[in-house]
Amino acid sequence: MSGSPRPPGRIILLNGASSSGKSSLARAVQARIEEPFWHISIDHLRDSGVLPTARIRSGEFQWATMRDAFFEGFEQSLLAYVRCGNNLIVEHIMESRAWLLRLVRLLEGQDVFFVGLHCDLAELERREIARGDRRIGDARRDFHQIHSYCRYDAELDSAVAPEANADRLIAAWRSRTTPSALQRLLAEAGPAA
Repeated sequence: MSGSPRPPGRIILLNGASSSGKSSLARAVQARIEEPFWHISIDHLRDSGVLPTARIRSGEFQWATMRDAFFEGFEQSLLAYVRCGNNLIVEHIMESRAWLLRLVRLLEGQDVFFVGLHCDLAELERREIARGDRRIGDARRDFHQIHSYCRYDAELDSAVAPEANADRLIAAWRSRTTPSALQRLLAEAGPAA
């Protein structure tokens, strides 16, 4: 270990409905941005076998009782990564205002660039069906709520190619200003109850 502390990493936080193109955008940003960024998502954990998926599917373990701890643990891990100097591109669906505020408070003091990825409802539903690995109806639910309580540093339309959106996101990230969207959300929310 070196004697001087590493500067904290930065986060590019992507919020968009299920099937909105967050993963494609994250990969495009990661391939283009001038610094190394990890790409992290709940799907990566799920697909890697971290969860006892077979036992959840069989009913031996109840996902409903595990879900909150899983998501809160995922969010806490982000803070550990950036404190150690890692830059992150994070996909996370802000399912509720309470989830958003929990993350805003957790990441207080960190350099977070919050990006909203929008997608037409018909296209979301088409993608959801085509993927075959999503619960039908999640995209519609997300479409109608997840952006309603958010403020963003940048907003993108997934009808645009991921590479073009990545270029727009990187340009906006380079010229970001303060207070950031998360800092404004924190100020509006006030102290935790």
